[in-house]
Amino acid sequence: MKIIVIGSVAAGTSVAAKARRNTEEAEIVVYDQGKDISYSVCGIPYKIGGEVDSVDRLTPRDAKWFKKRYDVSIFTEHKVTKVDHDSKKIQVKDLKTGEIKEDHYDVLVFATGAAPLTPPPFDQGEYDNVFHVRNIQDLRDIESYSEANQPKKALIIGAGFIGLEMAEQLVYKGWNVTIVQLENQVMPPMDADMAFRVEEVLMANGVHLHLGDTVKTIEGEGVVKKVVTTKGANIETDIVILAAGVRPNTELAKEIGVTIGATGAVAVNSKLQTNVPDVYAVGDVAESFSVITGKPIYRPLGSTANKMGRIAGDVITGGDLEHRGVLGTGIFRVFNLHVGQTGMTEREAKAAGYSVEVLYNIKPDHAEYLGGKELVIKALADKASGRVLGAQIVGFQGVDKRIDVLATAITFKAKAEDLFHLDLAYAPPFATTKDPIHYTGMALDNALHGNPLMTPAQLVETQHKGETIQVVDTRSAKDFEKGHVQDAIHIPLGELRARAGELSKEIPTVTYCNKGVTGNAAQNVLINLGFQEVYNLSGGNKNYQSYLKMLKRKS
Repeated sequence: MKIIVIGSVAAGTSVAAKARRNTEEAEIVVYDQGKDISYSVCGIPYKIGGEVDSVDRLTPRDAKWFKKRYDVSIFTEHKVTKVDHDSKKIQVKDLKTGEIKEDHYDVLVFATGAAPLTPPPFDQGEYDNVFHVRNIQDLRDIESYSEANQPKKALIIGAGFIGLEMAEQLVYKGWNVTIVQLENQVMPPMDADMAFRVEEVLMANGVHLHLGDTVKTIEGEGVVKKVVTTKGANIETDIVILAAGVRPNTELAKEIGVTIGATGAVAVNSKLQTNVPDVYAVGDVAESFSVITGKPIYRPLGSTANKMGRIAGDVITGGDLEHRGVLGTGIFRVFNLHVGQTGMTEREAKAAGYSVEVLYNIKPDHAEYLGGKELVIKALADKASGRVLGAQIVGFQGVDKRIDVLATAITFKAKAEDLFHLDLAYAPPFATTKDPIHYTGMALDNALHGNPLMTPAQLVETQHKGETIQVVDTRSAKDFEKGHVQDAIHIPLGELRARAGELSKEIPTVTYCNKGVTGNAAQNVLINLGFQEVYNLSGGNKNYQSYLKMLKRKS
């Protein structure tokens, strides 16, 4: 059997390595039009910023290593230009010599990845100072240009993972950084209220944000010197980084009749097989499916690409591995803020037809007397089943382990109540006695069973509509005077039982404190006193004020 893999980054090399581990009988050949193999795209910003000291750290393996270790022949700078599946032949062009040759296969694997988008008007000309951040050659080009021209002002188009990581690293280099983002928030896959917390950190570190905007015109011949945005902003720059997203490289697959899914990537089954016999697709060129809904989704991440490659390599050589789907779990760092997410956002869950309970849980990641710092967890559960559907977390430490616990729990269909019963590690340097995960489970489960929550968005909308509601601030007079919810009645928790007669038991009531705990205690008091409909403001006044600030900034 001869296996040909097109593409040699995370997915392609994983296919080859796993296939070889399973059998010594197969001939395995990999073609890639790039110069480098098995490299870390995600590490590129950190090399540019200086946290990684050598490009060799991002390219630990080469074709010679693979040949010696796995007896896999990898041909770099070789572009597959045509596939004839009827005869099971491919046409390959040697990009160094121009020579064209044919090769044959029994099994073909598309690991062609995804190409970075070049948004208008950058697609209308060639500019020496405009770069993508997609491969090691891009890294070399950026560093070469920077060394020769010493730029000090950078314009980044796009505010996803790469855009934000580049912003951080370029600020660390001492550059003036501006981001232009099409959507009205950074990190479009997140909910806007959580992404806003990222925006605040960016601005606090001197990054200029132009959200809900695009570049309209470019000034400069051969190099971009200035751009004018659709909203009229004039931005001078020395270098432009395009990080506006990617598009799966499906052209070769389309030519032989491979089905392209609704996401725009190659449709595959759980064995990573396409609709064409003996043809597989893995990594950023292939779509995955949601662990929660079972529906196709596209999440081009290196971690997923590695898994898909291993599964395909196993299946091709007689194994029984299957792809079990993804949650779209991701994490990044922007300056000192860590940001993670997994599963569905509130927006996605509602679009999918779920009625969700939404919790904002604000807790220290470990004992405050040992330097614990605040985490903000936004978690949601399905009201009908109690199943946890997704979470987003921002904080300064401890985000990674909480998002991984939640990803694991969601994968195994945990309900909100299950989170409280997890036997998680505790010691003061690492956690609180009840971990933020435990609190998340407790509060969500309470909300599903008699202690409903109200989000700041729901409260603002209710008041905006003029609906009858009474809001009770249970904090101290000092905290109340600093800032409170519109039209709130101030009754500290210690006085609530005695003063409950000042409130109507028939009117929907919202209690709140600074972060949510005392508000929940007040909610229980009023429920036990016979109040008919009592909500706790999720995340308390702190979360409410953050939401108002977001509305004001984006209005």
